[in-house]
Amino acid sequence: MDNSSGVGVLDKAALVLSALESGPATLAGLVAATGLARPTAHRLAVALEHHRLVTRDMQGRFILGPRLSELSAAAGEDRLLATAGPVLTHLRDVTGESAQLYRRQGEMRICVAAAERLSGLRDTVPVGSTLPMKAGSAAQVLLAWEEPERLHRGLQGARFTATALSGVRRRGWAQSIGEREPGVASVSAPVRGPSNRVVAAVSVSGPIERLTRHPGRMHAQAIIESANRLTEALRRG
Repeated sequence: MDNSSGVGVLDKAALVLSALESGPATLAGLVAATGLARPTAHRLAVALEHHRLVTRDMQGRFILGPRLSELSAAAGEDRLLATAGPVLTHLRDVTGESAQLYRRQGEMRICVAAAERLSGLRDTVPVGSTLPMKAGSAAQVLLAWEEPERLHRGLQGARFTATALSGVRRRGWAQSIGEREPGVASVSAPVRGPSNRVVAAVSVSGPIERLTRHPGRMHAQAIIESANRLTEALRRG
């Protein structure tokens, strides 16, 4: 077998996954593509299905499974965090405000990286903070490009509307004024993974006294540039 690792069952499983890279396959298609015996191909595909590395489409054909996307996202998060530090520091220095990076986790969003203001009144969001998906510019960004059903579900009980999210998609950034916390304003823009899916939101936040009631006018461009730098880093990865 080409590219043998010396662990036969893993080599054969890798053959099955590689065969599915080009698209859905029936069992006969897997046998033809891998050269494996039919019982072996079937046993491996079903075992991989058990671990969600393989699944089935509507026609019952084997396709690559959701676990691969989850592992890919985790690898992407590592690259994202490795790049985020200097990007957020630059954003903080350009805007003079605290900068954060949020990722969605279920019905919450988590601050996974931050660069705080060095002096003066700070709107501190410590790394690891869990915030709701119902308020704030980062929540708007993380929800705005979701598929319709998930978007509709996310709007239930939210402090923002479908019309507001339509505006976010049109502009490419979101702002909030006292939405999550009284007296605090923020601006956010999306970070996209290699598949163009929104995987994170870059934000700056601070007191309304400094950011004004139109914070996007002041800072949207700098935040979009930072988000684009992180997007490019993920795509290069």
